[in-house]
Amino acid sequence: MKLATWNVNSLAVRLPQLLDWLAAQQPDALVLQETKLTDDKFPHAALAEAGWHSAWFGQKTYNGVALLARAEPADVVRNIPGFADEQARVIAGTVAGVRVVGAYFPNGQAPGSDKFAYKMGWLQALEDWLRAELAAHPQLVLMGDYNIAPEDRDVFDPVAWAGQIHCTDEERAHFRALLDLGLHDAFRMFEQPPKSWSWWDYRNLAFRKNQGLRIDHILVSEALRSRVAACSIDKQPRRNERPSDHAPVLVELRA
Repeated sequence: MKLATWNVNSLAVRLPQLLDWLAAQQPDALVLQETKLTDDKFPHAALAEAGWHSAWFGQKTYNGVALLARAEPADVVRNIPGFADEQARVIAGTVAGVRVVGAYFPNGQAPGSDKFAYKMGWLQALEDWLRAELAAHPQLVLMGDYNIAPEDRDVFDPVAWAGQIHCTDEERAHFRALLDLGLHDAFRMFEQPPKSWSWWDYRNLAFRKNQGLRIDHILVSEALRSRVAACSIDKQPRRNERPSDHAPVLVELRA
């Protein structure tokens, strides 16, 4: 089973690239972030024509998430139950017996800001909900753009980024809290090339210089840990004309 996550940074712009990538990679399920489309604009017909079932949750201009799968996702949930939120950030569904949770974590802007406080509250609500989800669905994957670089090795310049958004002690503590729920960072289960990033700024030739961050993650539950066969970042789409600033991350599960 192959699962993947990709922040497409505007599905309207990236739809042809997405369709090409789906045809090449053939995942069983893919979660998208930053679709930036209202629900009525979601391209479900084009995806269905290509053989994909879709569940989506959008808003105008910002955010927006989706779950694509070969089999129709069951028991779809949008956003964090019990957490009042006007932003479209979470979509979950069950695919082939695996609970797939796709999330676009808040950016947080800067430590001390109102947006940072929102991020902290959102993360706590996510952890509380996932604790219950894991009890109900032991086979669970949490995938998405976390907007957190969990360790210094996930940052191209740890000194310059120390204490900055994505790299604060508070954000990293929340990432560890997710692991404490019984989740495992699939990417770190394997020996990986140094300087492996999933996001590169559009500015300052960051991709060409490979100056990026690893902020897109796939966490798997303890029940799935033994099934994880591989986890990788696909940098190829970042080389496209008009690319997203994020690259897809994939995990392969044994049967």
